[in-house]
Amino acid sequence: MFFVGTAPVGSAEHVNISPKGMPTFRILGPSQVAYLDFVGSGAETIAHLRENGRIVLMFCAFDGPPKIVRLHGTGVVLEPGETGFELLFSMFEPAPGVRCIIRVDVTRISDSCGYSVPRYRYEGERNQLLAWAQHKGPEGLAQYQKEHNAASIDGKPALRWVRS
Repeated sequence: MFFVGTAPVGSAEHVNISPKGMPTFRILGPSQVAYLDFVGSGAETIAHLRENGRIVLMFCAFDGPPKIVRLHGTGVVLEPGETGFELLFSMFEPAPGVRCIIRVDVTRISDSCGYSVPRYRYEGERNQLLAWAQHKGPEGLAQYQKEHNAASIDGKPALRWVRS
């Protein structure tokens, strides 16, 4: 599990933090990572990256030594059909509901203590997201994205294909 943080340029607009799970994270090189982004109720990360590219990924240790690692950098949104998507997608297990890949050029790695992070026991993955996407099917997912992922909650453009 990790968390993704992004922010728009405007101070009156909404900052976003999203939790991510499942085996969706890959290290591509010494200063580049990527993760699968699934269809969801919002598209804040996508919209913020399109506006300014700023992103941070945060990993917390929930057992073992208390540690937090942050990957600061610049993110790029790769939608299906765009250059580079298929190559990166081949590095992941196929799953229903993938709407894009977020690739991050890491400019700073920091670690800190996680003394205030509680200990949690891993009990397993949740299957609701994949089951929901499977049930919706390709046409249902496309319609959902047109309705919910064309723009952020602040009205900033998100997925490109839904606007074309």
